[in-house]
Formats: sequence, C-alpha cells, structure tokens
Amino acid sequence: MAGDDEQPPLSPPKREMNSPFLPKQWKALAGLIGNAQVLDDRLNGKFDTKSWIIDTGATHHVTGDLSWLFDTIALFECPVGLPNGESVVATQSGSVRLSNNITLQNDHTRELIGTGVRRDGLYYFGGAEGDSVQHVSVHNAASTLELWHKRMGHPSEKVVKLLPPVSNLKGCFPFGNPGAVNIIPENIVPTASSAPLSPGPEVVPTVGLDSLGLDNSSNGQSAPMGKGMRDKFPLVLLRDFVTHTVVAESPSPATPSPQHPSGTPYPIAHYINCDNFFVHYRKFLATIISSNDPKSFKEAMKDVGWQKSMHEEIRALEENGTWTLEPLPKGKRALGSQWVYRTKYFSNGDIERLKSRLVVLGNHQEAGIDYHETFSPVAKMTTVRAFLAIAASKNWELHQMDVHNAFLHGDLEEEVYMKLPPGFERSDPNLVCRLRKSLYGLKQAPRCWFSKLVTALKGYGFLQSYSDYSLFTYTTGNVQINVLVYVDDLIISGNDSAALKTFKAYLSDCFKMKDLGVLKYFLGIEVARSSAGLFLCQRKYTLDIVSEAGLLGAKPCGFPIEQNHRLGLANGELLSNPESYRRLVGRLIYLAVTRPDLAYSVHILSQFMHEPRIEHWEAALRVVRYLKGTPGQGILLRADSDLSLQGWCDSDWAACPVTRRSLSGWLVFLGQSPISWKTKKQHTVSRSSAEAEYRAMAAVTCELKWLKGLLLSLGVHHPKAIKLFCDSQSALHMAKNPVFHERTKHIEVDCHFVRDAITDGLIAPSYVPTVTQLADIFTKALGKKQFDYLLAKLGIFEPHAPT
Repeated sequence: MAGDDEQPPLSPPKREMNSPFLPKQWKALAGLIGNAQVLDDRLNGKFDTKSWIIDTGATHHVTGDLSWLFDTIALFECPVGLPNGESVVATQSGSVRLSNNITLQNDHTRELIGTGVRRDGLYYFGGAEGDSVQHVSVHNAASTLELWHKRMGHPSEKVVKLLPPVSNLKGCFPFGNPGAVNIIPENIVPTASSAPLSPGPEVVPTVGLDSLGLDNSSNGQSAPMGKGMRDKFPLVLLRDFVTHTVVAESPSPATPSPQHPSGTPYPIAHYINCDNFFVHYRKFLATIISSNDPKSFKEAMKDVGWQKSMHEEIRALEENGTWTLEPLPKGKRALGSQWVYRTKYFSNGDIERLKSRLVVLGNHQEAGIDYHETFSPVAKMTTVRAFLAIAASKNWELHQMDVHNAFLHGDLEEEVYMKLPPGFERSDPNLVCRLRKSLYGLKQAPRCWFSKLVTALKGYGFLQSYSDYSLFTYTTGNVQINVLVYVDDLIISGNDSAALKTFKAYLSDCFKMKDLGVLKYFLGIEVARSSAGLFLCQRKYTLDIVSEAGLLGAKPCGFPIEQNHRLGLANGELLSNPESYRRLVGRLIYLAVTRPDLAYSVHILSQFMHEPRIEHWEAALRVVRYLKGTPGQGILLRADSDLSLQGWCDSDWAACPVTRRSLSGWLVFLGQSPISWKTKKQHTVSRSSAEAEYRAMAAVTCELKWLKGLLLSLGVHHPKAIKLFCDSQSALHMAKNPVFHERTKHIEVDCHFVRDAITDGLIAPSYVPTVTQLADIFTKALGKKQFDYLLAKLGIFEPHAPT
C-alpha cells in the first residue's frame, strides 16, 4: 500500500495546570485525528485493498441466448462485428439479471481462477483460495486530464520530460501501420494464477536506447563490461509499458504457472473486412457465418426449432410412403440411420428454414444384394465456373432452387431395410422399416432421383448436354434458359425474366421445390455480383478450417508452401492420429475449388494420406496459416470477358523424388476469367524435360477440346484457334514437326493427338518466357515475390481484406 511513513501514536501529555483537556478527552481527540487521517487518505485516493474489481470495459454486451434477457425489444437488424472476424445479426436487446456470485476459469487450462461477490453493482474478486493477491494503490489525479492519462497507462510527466524531440525518431519505425489497430485480449482479469503481476511494468524495448540518446546503464554512465560479465537481464533507463488502470506495488511471491497470452498480435479481424460489399450483402454474410448447426441428435433435441424440423421431416417421409413397418426377414440386415442438420437461407440472408435430413448409413450396403446401379451425373466444378462465367459475361439472371426431399421422388426397386430413426421407440423389437422410396444415404438414391428429374426437364423441352450430363439447355426464339444440376440443388440462368418465372412454376408443379431467389450461396461457395462481374470465394469455409485447426490467433504466412521443400523424403515420426491430417487435407482439396493458389500445395499434401508424418502435418498447418491471412480470397468472373478460351501449360521434370515422375500443371481462361486449373503427376516417367512439357501440352489440349464442346452447349461458339502458351521451345517444335524420330516414337499417341489438334485449328501453340508463365504456380513452390506476381495475373482477389 502506498502511503506516508508510519507515525507514533498520539499520547496524552502529562497533566499540567494550563492544560485544557482531561486524559479521557485526549484519548477521544487522538481517535478523531486518526479517523481524519484515514479520511484524508481516501480523499486523496490512497487506500489498501486485497480485492480486484471485475470490469469488462464494454458499454454493450452481446449474447446468443435470448433466454438470458428480459424486457426485450425488437431492433432493426444490423450486422455486429466480433473480435475474431466473424459477424452476427443483432435482432433484439434487453436486460440481464446479475447473479450474486461469479466464478472465473482459465480458458485454456480450465483451472479455477477465483470467485467474485457482487456488492453495490460491482463484482469484487478475491482470487482462488490460497492465492496471494497483491496490494493495489490507485492514485486519483488532481485534474481530469491527468486522471485520463493514468487510466490509459501513459507514462508520468516526469518520464515524458526525459524523452527527446519526436523528430529524433524519424526512420526508427519502418514497419509502422498507419491504420488503426484494435487488439482484443482474450483474458479480462489479470490474477496471480493466470497472469501474475511483476514488481514493475514489463519491458518492451521498441526503440534502441542509442537512438533516444540515453545510456543503457543504471546510473546514467556507461561502464565497459566484458562479455562474460554482462548481466543476464540488462537494466534499461526507459521502459515502455501498458497497464490496465492499476499498477502493482509490493509484490508477494506466487507459484509459477504456465503463461498464456492475454491477446494475440495477429487477430483474424485484421485480415477480413466486409466494407467493400453492399449493406444487404453484408447482412447475408453475417447470417451465414453466425449459424451453428447441431452436430448430433442429442444436441438438436435441446432446440425447439430443430425438434419441429425433425417432426416435419418424419411427417413428410410418412406422407410420401417412404417405408412400411415390417418384421425383419431371416437372413436380412437392417441399415442404421442418422440425422444431418443444415440451416437454409434466402438470398437476402434471412433464414428460410431449419432443414433436418434423415440419412441412411449406406456405407453398409452390399453390392448385388441391396443395390445394383449407382452411377448418377454430378456437375463438375469446371462446368459450374464456366456456367457462371458465361452468365456474368452476358449479364443473365442467376437463380437457385432446392428440391424438398428430392430423393423421395425416386422409386426404389431393391429390397432394403432400415432400423427405426433415432428418437423413436418400437413396441416390437423385430419391427424395422422397409424402404419403398429412395432415401438419402442409399447408394442408388441419386440415380433414382436424377432419372425422375431428367424426365421432367425433357418434358419441358430441355436438351441434355453431351459434354456434361448434368447440364440442360432450352432455346426457343430469343429465349434461352440453362439449368445446372448438383444432386438436389439447381442453378438456373436465362435472358428472359418471364420465361424463368414460368419455368420455375413448372418445376414447382412437378416436385416440391423451394425458390431460394438470386444465387448467393451454392455448395459452400459465396457468390457476390457487381458491375465488375461475379466474385466466388469460400470465406466461411476457410474460417471454419482455420478455427478447427486452432490457428485463429496464429501469425499468417505470405505463401502456402516453402521453397525447396523435401516433403517427399520426410522421415520424421508418424502421426499418432492420421485422421486429423486426412480430414484437414480433404477440406483443403474442396477449398481449392475457388483457390487456384492452393492447387500445388494440396497436390503435394494429398500424396501422404496413407502415412502422414510430422513434417507433413507442419506443412499442412503452414497452408492454414496462409489461409488465415487471406480468408476471403477468391476468383473474379469478369463481366467484360470476350468468351474466348486461352490455355497455359507447364511441367516440372522428375519432380517426385521417389518415382521420378514429372508434374503437369495447366490453367484455362474464358476471356479474363479463370475457369479450369489442375496440378497432376504424370502417369509415366519422362526421359527429358521436353517430353514432360509435351505431355503437359497434350493434357491441356484434352481439357480445351472438352471445354469447347461445353461452351457450344451453352450457345457460345469459338471459331478461332485456342491460344496455348508453353515455355518450352523443344515441346513447341515437337508439336509442329510432322516427322517422327527416335526421341518421339515412344510418345507417338500424344504426338498424333496434339498435331491433329493443331492441324484441325483447335489450338495455336505459342512460346512464353518462364518468368511470365502463369502455369508456373501449379508446378513448383515459389517465393513470395513471384507468387504474388502470378496471383495478380490469375485474377485472384481479396475484397474482404481490410482497406
């Protein structure tokens, strides 16, 4: 406790003839003087306390549980930013009742920090039992300005006077951030167990003492010292520190405990921002990222909304005659089932419904017994990107429809039995459900549903594309409508609003459909439209990956994989839990749908699924740290595209250190929009780099030929030869030379294919220097400078980045 030196107690003098007080009166006067001294200390802001006052420092608080509030009132819906970069939509406000006690735990170790008691509207925190809490001295300032400086933790006026002019610091901070930085600490209350106070403020040397004109010695004089005589902790005259309202004095020893950072210098909020989007789209982004769908049946039963959703699903299944209750025949096996939960949204971000789906565990089916044919066309992601690129270029409308219980429309021919769904009891233990309709999870269910949908579309006049069986086109006069099918999700584009409305009404008559409005969210892909075109990204999916990996506070890295890596020859310890690695890499594979910059990294990591090692896991986490810095990065399908195909191909000869097979990489543009890319190991070993380049050229020629047919199905003609850029002069000569010789006879098939494509006018190969070869990013690990240069050329943008 800060205070004056101790004074001897006031004692009454010896009684003299001229003394006006009796001994009893002297004792009463001494008591009054003592109380006055205490009162004076309190008025000066000096008092001794062994308790902390808990205060979050926030003026408004947010909760996701409406049951905590009372006297609630409705608010105008608006997005609210959270410290971790996510956003939520605030709809109501109210009051909360404070409990008489509060218990605090460490977020990381779950250890008890202590308890607090509410007095006069404040929580007084005394620490855990047995903890020694240090004395605190709070000094009230004489003026409001001085009080403000002390509360902000600024140095005193005496320390400030020691500082030289600010002009002397010019050039000392080359990495200064001109923008505002707001680091939100994770832990609110500093205690002896979680963050013990030190005798003085922690030293954070931000500027060298030499640049400040100060000596690094205790008495202001420099004294030469030998290397072996230097102090382990050198003394510093100037200390730069930050404190939270109070400073510690007279520290008491505390038991050392693991230190956990109270904040992170790399919060996710520094790397994501939605200011570049319209207000209504920001609300949509805030809604989809704030949803927390149940992960299990037990979790869903805690919410009335999900209970209602499951009852509606069961009622729909029964109304469609999906099953009949029968005893299980001898020799037959009943399949299990589980619930899958997903929140569906309208295009404006409002919740359309809580969707509960009963899924059969079809992985236990046996071929030839309870299923036969299973093949069902599903739209390729290259088709999805090409479909959207054409719609963006022609300024067509884009709508999305969802089929309610799509698989129930397919008739089931096989004899399949299922156990009662979770949450239902049976009176007879032998009763099971015999499925009459195809249910989600059955291996033959997609095929049954797709055949029903094809019949309905062809009945309306649609033609099925031969390039992708999931693509359907309808043309009559000047009206054109295109439909892309991905299981039970439909993307519809067209150039006539009235025709689109009529067609959607037709689908609603054939099936139970849900019109989700303008396309904004499809298969985890966020679609934002502007005058520049369509922007595709997987921001929510990326943040889920970073959060699941526990790297929301990690330092981001500038490129996904190290140069000159030796992951193929890694011999470190095998991972004890390879499932975590496989799950992470599997999610990265799907993320590469809108992230061409991840193609090479994901290709390398996916080769070690069978036996991942420590080095592979660290490389995967590096990719996640790269994603942390660019969570909203994606591709732009430009509206000013000329719809002409353009190909780039490259190879890395003998890239695999184990098999010595080469690596092929290619990239295809539709105008200025990237629609197809791939990194793939070649099937055979190439005897030269020219041969490896030639095989890469043959692979991208196949892709270009297929894409030309796909564009023709969508009404886009491509009469000119497709430009194909390659950085190998030898491969170009091999493609144009009609004579076969010893160096090319073993790749005769590829030679014939590429040369025929050139003769037919399909492709027109051209040379490009290696420095400007865009496909280089798909065949090797690049440094940050070249990596960023190619990203800009690929049409990859980050509109979510803070401005």
